[in-house]
This record gives sequence, C-alpha cells and structure tokens, in this order.
Amino acid sequence: MHELLVCQNGFLETATPAAAIKEALSRPDVIVWLDITGPDDRDVALLHEQFGFHPLAIEDATRSHERPKVDAYGQFYFIVFYTARYNPETTEIEFEPLHLFIGANYLVTVHARPIRQIADTVARWQMPNSPLGHKVSALVYALLDSIVDEYFPLMDQVADRIEELEDTIFQHFDESAIQTIFSLKSDLLRLRHIVAPERDVLNVLLRRDLPVFRPDEAMYLQDIYDHIVRVTDNVDTYRDLLSSALDSYLSLQSNNLNQIMKLLTMASIVLMSNALVAGIYGMNFRFMPELNWRWGYPFALGLMAVISVILFIYFRMKRWL
Repeated sequence: MHELLVCQNGFLETATPAAAIKEALSRPDVIVWLDITGPDDRDVALLHEQFGFHPLAIEDATRSHERPKVDAYGQFYFIVFYTARYNPETTEIEFEPLHLFIGANYLVTVHARPIRQIADTVARWQMPNSPLGHKVSALVYALLDSIVDEYFPLMDQVADRIEELEDTIFQHFDESAIQTIFSLKSDLLRLRHIVAPERDVLNVLLRRDLPVFRPDEAMYLQDIYDHIVRVTDNVDTYRDLLSSALDSYLSLQSNNLNQIMKLLTMASIVLMSNALVAGIYGMNFRFMPELNWRWGYPFALGLMAVISVILFIYFRMKRWL
C-alpha cells in the first residue's frame, strides 16, 4: 500500500498514477512524496524503475532490523530512523523502523506498519499556507522532529514506572519487582542502541554539504540533535536509577534473609535450652532424686518456661527482636 503526494506550483495532488512519477521528478519545481506501507515486490519494482534507487538501499529498506544510519548514493541519501512508543498492554517499548530516501525534489518513506508521525506530517503539509512550505528539507525536518519529540513522553512514562517500582520495592517489597527491573533495563538498552546511532545520523547531516539542506537550514537539524542528546542523557540516567533500584532490592532481600536467619537462630537457642532440660530429666538412671518426686514433671516444664522467658528478655534487651 502506498500514497503518492505531488506538490506543483504550491498545490498538492494525491493519487497521482505511479507511472507519472518519473515525469514529475524531471521537473525541479515539483515536490514528490511517496509513502509505502508494508512494501511488496511491486513496490520494490516501483522504487527501482521510477526512482532508480540502488539495489543495496532498496534491500535495506525492506528489512526491519537495520540500525539507524545515513548512506550517500550520489543523487540521493538513504536514512534509517526509528519511532518508539510505550505499549500499556504489554508494558514494553515498541520500536518501528522508518526508511527515508531523500533527493533534491522528492522524499520516499518506507515502513512495515502505519506510523502516526507520517500521517501527522502529511496533514501538516496539506494545510493551507502550510508552515512546511514546499521544500524537501522542511518535510524531512518535520518528520524527524515529530519522531524525536515522541521520545520525551516515552521518557516520562519510563520515569513514572521507575517511581512505581521504587514504591513497590521499599514499601511493599513485591518479589515481582525484579522482573520489572530487568524488563525496563532491557527496553532502555534497546532504546540506547537506537538513540545513539540516530545522534550520529544527525551529526552526519549537520557536517556534510548536502544539496537537500541549505546552510541556513542547519539550525533545524541542530535542534533535533539537541533533543536526541537530551533523550540519550535521560536514558543513561534512568538506567543508573534502575541499577540503584536493583541494588536496593538485593540489599533488602539480603536483609530480610538475615532477619529470618537471626530469628531462626534465636529460636534454636530457646529450643536447645529446653532440650537440655528435657534431656537431663529424660535420662533413665535408677537413682535420680526427682524420679519419685510428685512435682517433678511440672517443675521441669516450669523450668523450661522460665528459661525461655529469660532468653526472650535478653534478646529484647540486645534489640535482636
């Protein structure tokens, strides 16, 4: 499924026949945006025949596990960027790759599933007196900026989860917290592996003399770069917080284990003391003074109780209980 938008003389046209793409691309005053969702063999042929993209770039665009990057192919640039969103049902961060072919007067976006930022950017471009104007650079900036801006609400949701996790650890000590910690650390690690290369992508776009971006438009890319740096710092901060939460969880677990061992040790001391008394009076010697004593059995039980009380008071005085 694909959508073709052509901007000519300030007016947008949709549903232009795919066969007219090459004719539109030959005119420098025309801007073409082709958006492909779930590319199939026909779409691949369209990219090769109408745009003349390099086979390696087309192959990368049809894969879903390419790392963020920017490649120069002479007449066009190929960029891989990622969207990220928090799924409240699975409580995980989901990532979707977006592939961009950027030329002097065209933009081609390829992705496996619908991406909301694409629809938002198209809607902005179709507005009367659109602030994006009629330049490919404005479309690329608006699209990348929309993707990066979505990282910040995601970071807020991660921060909320970490706060809930800390309450779970310190107030309730729920053992399921350890699973949440490792799940969050895994998500943040994946996000770190995506955001860091995206920062390098923007570095390349800022430092190269690209025909798509004029020197006076570099400030817009710099704005996106600054946002990426902030997101990277947030990811590192939250990973450190999760490491601290994990250390706290393990410390509390060790402390609880120590308390249990201490309680069992004190119980063993009480039982051993009582077992000593029972062992003495359980010896079957013939000439024992207490054997024929009427109050011998109550005396032994009372002695065990007194010893237990004395030990309990001693433990309380030592603040072991």
